[in-house]
Amino acid sequence: MALSEKAQKIIDLVKELSVVELNELVKALEEEFGVSAAPVMVAGWAAAGWEEAGGAKDSFDVELTEIGDQKINVIKVVKAELGLGLKDAKELVEKAPVVIKEGAKPEEAEALKVKLEEAGAKVTLK
Repeated sequence: MALSEKAQKIIDLVKELSVVELNELVKALEEEFGVSAAPVMVAGWAAAGWEEAGGAKDSFDVELTEIGDQKINVIKVVKAELGLGLKDAKELVEKAPVVIKEGAKPEEAEALKVKLEEAGAKVTLK
């Protein structure tokens, strides 16, 4: 697909962003235009090489660092994504900070991170 010169410049600039900067940009674009870019973020972060997480890694541990104000929403995400019962999901979430998934593939780890952050939690990939 042929892009305009402006669009190509934007892509070139995005390629230079760190994972943190890309995350901030995506959040700002979501707010500005009222859209969700979760699938785009996963692909973009994987392409960016995950440099903020220590280079191109093939697996990550997903750590729930803070529950946030929406504890019930976080429990629902953990329950659904990890296939846990309600009691087990609640107990796991209440242990924060806690690693909730070990050895996840980069795309899977980022997708889980995005879902948990949308539910109000703070998450770290290690």
